[in-house]
Amino acid sequence: MTADGSDLVVGFDLDMTLIDTVPGFRQVLHALGGELGVEFPVEQMTANLGPPLDLILGPHLAEEAIQPAVDRFRTLYPDHAIESVVAMAGAHEAIAAVRRHGGRVVVVTGKFTPNARLHVDHVGFDVDHLEGQVWGVGKADVLLREGASIYVGDHFHDVEGALAAGAVSVSVLTGGCTREELYDAGTHVVLDDLGEFPAWLDGYVAGSGDGSGGGRTPQL
Repeated sequence: MTADGSDLVVGFDLDMTLIDTVPGFRQVLHALGGELGVEFPVEQMTANLGPPLDLILGPHLAEEAIQPAVDRFRTLYPDHAIESVVAMAGAHEAIAAVRRHGGRVVVVTGKFTPNARLHVDHVGFDVDHLEGQVWGVGKADVLLREGASIYVGDHFHDVEGALAAGAVSVSVLTGGCTREELYDAGTHVVLDDLGEFPAWLDGYVAGSGDGSGGGRTPQL
């Protein structure tokens, strides 16, 4: 029920949707690589953030070293990747747009929950619920539980989560995925960035209801 904004719940991904995690992620990879004596291909590893950390680190480490490296990465993270990470342009305004329509804001992310909370607090996002350590279709359970009718992300795995929850998938081009990849994954709308989200949401709440209000729908 969105014609008057009631019962509106909007979910957002965190990394590369609400915040630009690349600078901090690079710093942690350099610190971790220094400790392990491994020269990670940092640019390559940060070109398409979104998958869980074990999948990002896995190709560069022996199998038995992956989980210890994940644990150490998470420990190093607060000292290297919070202060340097800022909100994406339009992120605060996107959240404020949900509030203007009387909606709730939930952040659903694959990031380690304590570190995700540090980011949310650091940049001052006004959110009702934060859920970490869920990825891809696994996000659907959280979105369904929270009653989200829209999920905003930057990765085709975010699209999978939205669709599995029966939510409108809104994608932004601030991550590593292209417009074509996102549409091929089934997203309903692609926006250049979150700066376009408030106008899209206004159209959606006004009664479009199909995910096309104000957005760029695929060419069928």
